[in-house]
Amino acid sequence: MVVIGIDAHKRNHTAVAVDEVGRQLATRTVAATTAAHLDLLVWAKELAGERLWAVEDCRHVSRRLERDLLGAGERIVRVPPKTMADHRRGGRDYGKSDPLDALAVARAALREPDLPTARLDGPERVVRLLVDHRDDLVGERTRIMARLRWHLHELDPEWDPPARSLDRPITWARIEARLDQLRPTLHGHEAVVARLAGDLVARCRQLTTEINALAAELTALVAPLVPVLLAIVGCGPLTAAKIVAETAGIDRFRSADAYARHTGTAPLPVWTGNHRRHRLARTGNRQLNAALHRIAITQARCHPGARALLERRQAQGDNRREAMRVLKRRLNDVVYRALHQDHQQALAQAA
Repeated sequence: MVVIGIDAHKRNHTAVAVDEVGRQLATRTVAATTAAHLDLLVWAKELAGERLWAVEDCRHVSRRLERDLLGAGERIVRVPPKTMADHRRGGRDYGKSDPLDALAVARAALREPDLPTARLDGPERVVRLLVDHRDDLVGERTRIMARLRWHLHELDPEWDPPARSLDRPITWARIEARLDQLRPTLHGHEAVVARLAGDLVARCRQLTTEINALAAELTALVAPLVPVLLAIVGCGPLTAAKIVAETAGIDRFRSADAYARHTGTAPLPVWTGNHRRHRLARTGNRQLNAALHRIAITQARCHPGARALLERRQAQGDNRREAMRVLKRRLNDVVYRALHQDHQQALAQAA
């Protein structure tokens, strides 16, 4: 067995081949192009033994390499950066270089037998692209709203639109009407402030139109993709799209417990001696954790089963926050089963 560790970058990739006990065999650096990837594959085939590619899990720079290798029938595992960093700290080599990083990736793959395998992108990739683009637009609109509020405050400190109303057409119309009234009386820098405020209102209107269009596109996309997930109380189309995008294939996880570790809902043991306790995990995918939290908040308000669970846990001595952690852990299993059902249905339809 030859394991080839890859340290991927935007312009080039460095590969280090090691044998089954981690001894370095060869090193190669190639450009991050399809033609160079094929040259790398030819180089790898000259090494004796069965091949396993280990790539640091940073798909924004390694996606093309994975696609080319998978298209050639190669087997690839993804090494989390944290796992590679742990090996670097325990290794005997000092310094920081691409060959050292690639060597750490290869040796981490030897040490960890159950790493996730790479595969070609599916429909989850499309959902991820749209979700991330919508999040970027929402963030840009939020920053524009903050600047708009300061401009309005400078023009008239007593004039303050209601909170969370700057994404509504009625609020934009009122602001534009007020600016039209003020402009004849403004001079100098205040006239410039009024002009900029009007430009920001127009930008808010444009961004909101784009955000709503993306939300409608995501709703139409996830409805046939995860109908069982959408049936969960509190899981709307945008939350479902976030879960699908961040999960990137539920079949990557061998159990609900493994998925809980990924979502950050599995409690961490922090005890010694006779006093056993657990604490909140700050690890895992925080976007997935936030999506589960939104579902939990909704169910705590309107779902009888969730409310009964919270009341029972609080009666047993948990505070509200601890009871919500238990609810999120239960919801993790519910979401895992729903995604599995949707995945099985998709396989049946494809067959």
